[in-house]
Amino acid sequence: MLDDVELLPRLLAGDQQAFRQLVSTYQGAMRAVAYAIVGSRNADEVVQDAWLSVVRNLEGFQARASLKTWLLTITANTAKTRLKQNRREVLMDDLPGPHGSIDDGRFAEDGHWLLAPHAWHQDSPEALLSEQELRECLDKTLNSLSQLQGSVLMLRERQGLELDDICNLLDVSLSNVRVLLHRARLKVFATLEHFEETGQC
Repeated sequence: MLDDVELLPRLLAGDQQAFRQLVSTYQGAMRAVAYAIVGSRNADEVVQDAWLSVVRNLEGFQARASLKTWLLTITANTAKTRLKQNRREVLMDDLPGPHGSIDDGRFAEDGHWLLAPHAWHQDSPEALLSEQELRECLDKTLNSLSQLQGSVLMLRERQGLELDDICNLLDVSLSNVRVLLHRARLKVFATLEHFEETGQC
């Protein structure tokens, strides 16, 4: 995790290594926020615009929040401005996953699995091929999620954001974020279980 106290002076001094570190750490989270608001077509442009805004306004950063929160807020605001310009609506549809659904009894109250799928711990060519096929299958499932489901899942599971932070960034209610996250997790679990049982996507 980047230390804001150590990194900020380096950024303000124009340290290119510090900027590279900042970009590599937060680019994924920024793209997830942009994707949730404007979709895949404009997400990369929004992130580029957000980085320009970050560079222009860095000296005004007052550390009331973390650098991460500040970056994601700039990204969200940039995306919302783009959305207004494009007069597009964020799709909130809940597309069905490739393997139906799994009952809620599979999850604890904190959203984690009560019983996770078996892990593959073999190094045989067959096992390695299975891992690659599973990875591709999971990618397919993640790509089938709605924009908001995919972004909420990524921001929570990969970036570690709290649900309240996700609500603020995406302008979505807490109950809606919980539903989106829960449904996304169910679809991923269904894919894992189906693959484990059949060896197919």
